Formats: sequence, structure tokens, C-alpha cells
Amino acid sequence: MYRHAQDLVKMLRSGEISSVELLQEQLRQLDRHNGSVNAVVTFDLDAARQQAEAADKQVREGKPLGPLHGLPMTVKESFNVAGLPTTWGYTAYADNIAPSNAVAVQRLVDAGAIIYGKTNVPAGAADWQTFNDLFGTTNNPWDLTRVPGGSSGGSAAALAAGFTALELGSDIGASIRLPAHYCGLYGHKTSWGVIPMAGMDVPGFQGIDTLDMAVAGPLARSAKDLQLALDVLASPLEIYGALGWQPTTWRDTRRPVKDLRIAILTTAPQAPVDNEIQGKLHELAALLRRKGIAVSMDVFPADPELSRITYFHMLRAATGAWLSDTEFARNRTIAQTLDNHDTSYRASVYRGSTISFRDWQAHNVQRELLKVQWRHFFADYDLLICPVSTSAAFQHNHVGERWERIIEVNGQQQDTTTGLFWAGYPGMTGLPATAFPMGRTKDGLPVGAQIVGPALADAACIRFAAWLEQEWHCFEAPPMAF
Repeated sequence: MYRHAQDLVKMLRSGEISSVELLQEQLRQLDRHNGSVNAVVTFDLDAARQQAEAADKQVREGKPLGPLHGLPMTVKESFNVAGLPTTWGYTAYADNIAPSNAVAVQRLVDAGAIIYGKTNVPAGAADWQTFNDLFGTTNNPWDLTRVPGGSSGGSAAALAAGFTALELGSDIGASIRLPAHYCGLYGHKTSWGVIPMAGMDVPGFQGIDTLDMAVAGPLARSAKDLQLALDVLASPLEIYGALGWQPTTWRDTRRPVKDLRIAILTTAPQAPVDNEIQGKLHELAALLRRKGIAVSMDVFPADPELSRITYFHMLRAATGAWLSDTEFARNRTIAQTLDNHDTSYRASVYRGSTISFRDWQAHNVQRELLKVQWRHFFADYDLLICPVSTSAAFQHNHVGERWERIIEVNGQQQDTTTGLFWAGYPGMTGLPATAFPMGRTKDGLPVGAQIVGPALADAACIRFAAWLEQEWHCFEAPPMAF
């Protein structure tokens, strides 16, 4: 149940296991544990069984097989899957049946994957917890009292619990990276614009192929599985720009690991990181130095405070496009009452979702300046390793608004939204980032970090994560899964 997707694909091709058998195995695991984890919330089992039988027949007949042929898997609820509801966790959209697959889902299907179900999201895909009035709360398989992250929380929980070997998520505020960090997995936030986002729309909102900063990407239990999925999801390899979709190429020097120049950030004044996570990053630095790899500590690629402020406003401007007229008017009224010097996350929620185009453009200029700073950084370094968030998975807390919920980090109270700094630091400028596991805390909770590379250097980030998987820490299954 915990075999890697790449191994399962080989077994399916060779006939060592059938697609029907693999689907049954995953469903048995789901029957045992989905009641307590609540990760997979929508099913298409009859169709999945028929597709599995057809996939096995193709193998027996020696027909051409796709790179994911016969692999049962799940996808995040916010992606359209033909014939299944797309609700984003809203009860009002419980009967919103998708007429066709999202582009990313269709690419998985065309590669031979069998989508048997969809995984839970927070309402509106707008939280680092995963709960909603329609499907309830998803729990972390490592500790059912704790969150699995969000918004791809159901995706990560399903992988960690052994319900699927591969998942499709999305990321604008660490929604792939954070659940991977909380559940001890691998997750890849792609370079902006290489995977079409069409078909991942809030019901009633007509989207196109992209949303500012938002990307689709895979989650898995192995770094190599990320590359397997990325080869499918980003094919054809194009990038979305001023002229629409245009052919592009990956930026990858394929520099040997021993020759890499690595920078490691352990914490930041804008988002202080738990000492145990910092300790893991120092352990990693020591390992790399023992391997003869050049490491620099606490080098900031771009201005952290400018990054924080710019990201918070750009994030809420992007997600504010989905607001109803009533919500927009409410946010504007609240924004007008806030002190203009208030740069908190709470203030950004209201100001960012109602800013004028003139204000948006001013923040966008700041973003372009930050991109220049990152480019200068990558002239001297190949990769940056930094935290995904400030702590391990926290206890469920559904009280009040996101910015009102408090966790403790190093004995100090911290808003849960403070960790968004680490989401936006690379995410705002469209850079790829691969989340990877770094082991567990003294309380037994998994923690990870993210590998950030230049734009379109996705393969370089994933390849380094695969090296760490061999040389340091890899995915561990939670005890409850057995």
C-alpha cells in the first residue's frame, strides 16, 4: 500500500499486479482508515473498476501504454472531474456536477491514470486546516487531533494514510508544500504558468488558464514520483505569457550534486521558526558539508519585509477575484476602517481583496524588483533551502477567523497566518519549490522544508530532493496506517 507510484507503474506494465488488484488494495486501506482520517470525500468507484478492467485488458493485449497506465489515484476536490461534483467545500455547490475534466486532470487520464475519487479541501480552499460544512474535517494521519494542512490537506492525508500513491494539488499559499510538510511527504509547487489551471474554478467563477501566483502540482511519497507526475502534467511544456501559451524549456544545468552551491535559511524576523525545525536545517547543512557541498547560512535572496507586504496584498488581490458583490462591499467597508499603517495579515485580507488597479500595479512593480533580487541571488547560488512554515502540524482550531487562531512557537504566541511568509517568499515571484521531509520532532510529528530554484528549474529542485531521499530522510508511514 506504500509502494511508490513509479514502482507500481512498472508492476502494472509487467503484469506483476493488475490495476483491479491495486484499486482493491487501496480501497481496503481506505475502508480501514478513511472513517477516522476523512481524506477522500467523493467517489466514482463503478467507473474506476470498469477503467481498471479495461486497463488490464490493454496490458494483456500488448497495446501501447501511457506513463501512468492503470494507476488508481485521487485528485484535489477543487479540480473538475467529469461527472463528479466540484464544490470547493461549499454546501451551496453540492450539486455542481462538472461536465468535463480540468486540463490537468485530463492530462493524468490521457496518461492512463484512473481517478477513483476526490480529496477534501477547506471551504474556498482558503485555510491551512481542512474542514468545511459539506464534508467535515480531515485529520492528520500522524495525529488525528492535528491538521493535515491546507488547502490540499485531503490530498496529503490520503497519501500518508496509503489511500493513493499520487495526488494532484494546487498552491498559491503553500497549499501543496504545507500539507507535504505536515504529513511528511513530497510536494512540488511548479514554476508559474507551466500547468494550465483551466477547470479549477470556484463554481460560478469563469476562469481561464491561470490565476496570478496559483499553480497546479503533484504530491507524492517519493521525489521521483513528483517528476513522473510533472512529466505528464507539464506536457506539452509551455509557459503562459503575454501571447498566451508558448513553447519553453526547463532551465536545468544538471550540475552534479557535489558541485552545487546551496544557501539555507533557518528563520526570519517576519516568521520565526520553531527551534526543532531550525535544528533539522542545521543538521542538513552539516550533512551537505560532510559531502563536500558548499553551503551558506542565512543568506536572504530578496528583501524579506518587502516580500511579506507585497505577497500579502498580491495574494488577497488574486483570491479576492472570487468574492461576491456582498463580500466585496463588506471587505471594502472594513478596509476603510483599518489604520493605513497596519501591515498585518488581517489588514491585507481586506485591503488586498479590494485594492484598485493602480494599487495593484504599485505592488506588482515591487514584485518585479524582488524578481531582480532573486535573479542576482541565483547567479551565486544554485538552490535555496528554507522552511515551509513556522511549526509542525498544530491542533485543530475552527474558532473565529484565520488570523485570530494562535499557535505557540518557541514559547511565544504566533498567529497561524504568520507562516504564510514562507509560502509567499518564493511563491510570489513564480519560482518552483519542492517540499521534502526532514524527519520528525521529539513529539513524533513529521516536518519538512522546501528547495527553491530559479524559474523553470523544477527538475533541479526535484532531483536534489531525490538525492536527499537517498542520503538523508525519506517518507515514513504513520503508525496508524498499518
